[in-house]
Amino acid sequence: MTSPRPAASPSRRALLRAMAVLPASALVLGELPGLLGTALAAAPAAGSATRYTIVPFLNSNDGTVNVYQSDDATDFRLVQSSAYTPPANRIRDASVFKHTDGYYYLTYTTHTWQDVSTTIGFARSSDRVTWTFLYDYTVPITNLSRAWAPEWFVDSDGSVNVIVSCSLTSDEWIFTPYLLKATNTALTAWSSPVALSGIGSNHIDTYIVKGGSTYHAFTKNETTKYIEYATASSLAGPYTISRTGDWAGWGSYREGPSVIQLDNGTWRIFFDGYGDGNYYYSDSTDSFATWSTPKALPAISGTARHFTVIKETVSGGPSITKNATRSFQSANYTTRYWQTQSSLLNLPVVTSSSTSGEKTASTFTVVAGLADSAGYSFRDSSGNYLRHYNFRARFDANDGTTTFAKDATFIARTGTASGSVRFESYNYPGYYLRHYNYQLSVVASDGTDLFRQDSSFTPVTAWA
Repeated sequence: MTSPRPAASPSRRALLRAMAVLPASALVLGELPGLLGTALAAAPAAGSATRYTIVPFLNSNDGTVNVYQSDDATDFRLVQSSAYTPPANRIRDASVFKHTDGYYYLTYTTHTWQDVSTTIGFARSSDRVTWTFLYDYTVPITNLSRAWAPEWFVDSDGSVNVIVSCSLTSDEWIFTPYLLKATNTALTAWSSPVALSGIGSNHIDTYIVKGGSTYHAFTKNETTKYIEYATASSLAGPYTISRTGDWAGWGSYREGPSVIQLDNGTWRIFFDGYGDGNYYYSDSTDSFATWSTPKALPAISGTARHFTVIKETVSGGPSITKNATRSFQSANYTTRYWQTQSSLLNLPVVTSSSTSGEKTASTFTVVAGLADSAGYSFRDSSGNYLRHYNFRARFDANDGTTTFAKDATFIARTGTASGSVRFESYNYPGYYLRHYNYQLSVVASDGTDLFRQDSSFTPVTAWA
């Protein structure tokens, strides 16, 4: 049998004034030398795994947060529900980072949107799952009305900062980004707030990432409802806003931008599509100049609200012996194996009674990834490499181009069955080798358990 499956609303300011808004969020990223290159981006080494963690509040409840994690920044899975509930007030827009003391820290908005909110909250965890309340900090700005969406930022000198969006009682819905710098390692004392020069008022959810000597800011313009882009040579500015309107094709009514670098060097932005209830991501491979068409995150869209992302390398990832021959068994159709048929990769039944030709066609040499040596590439018996072409998995001779190398490189992610592996496309993050009607293609993850099963394969002793 075959395996069955296919592969606006008003602005926040208007909503606030109309008593129907959902506020913004934050995230932590620090110094990232080589921002527009791939110096810090690489597939995880054998036995290691990439882990992305988010701690969002819920669409249905701004009094608690869940913890989710992912190995590919696309398919987020619940780790702990109601992981942290403050002793008083609310928790919205939580930003997370890991400090040099080994603890994870949250900072967050402490009140719902209707209330005056002059404090930001802090909590700490040793494991990302169990959190302890630390304190609420009153932001010392005269005539402060609201302090929202605090975001961690760790600079290249090691200093720990928070970027927070603040409004005054003279106009409680006009926000300006301010910088707070921690003045002790315990993160309990802060410098006087300084407005980020050049971004100005009526901007909220300012997210900053640094590359080399340049600070890159993504910030929501509350009049146009678009996420804008600015750069500066100093964290406090002055920033120059160079991209406005729908410059990236993300659309309007988007907020809470956060940016992370994926294993292949691609930059991914996440943002809350509060106008339609989805949570989106979009990728850039060309120095933030252009971005892919936004896609809704599977599984958590409609549930998770404003979050930030922390990326780590942890132990326990898959390890496949390189420069060795292996066969690859489907995790959910265990009599079926990878096999090259007329240069295409299919999934037929292979048994001890199969012909020697079938067994040879089901045997592959595992080598270091052509585009990233920590990834994997696969050769058939004729020396051709497994690659995707028009998303179909096939075997072709290496033509020596960069495109071929990327098409023929896969990042190993942990599979669903013991010992199984999922192979993510190197140049199409979030796309996996997956079988459908016993043919293999590179397909975008839909976040379902069935997809994960269909894309899991176990390396076993070679048939030939």
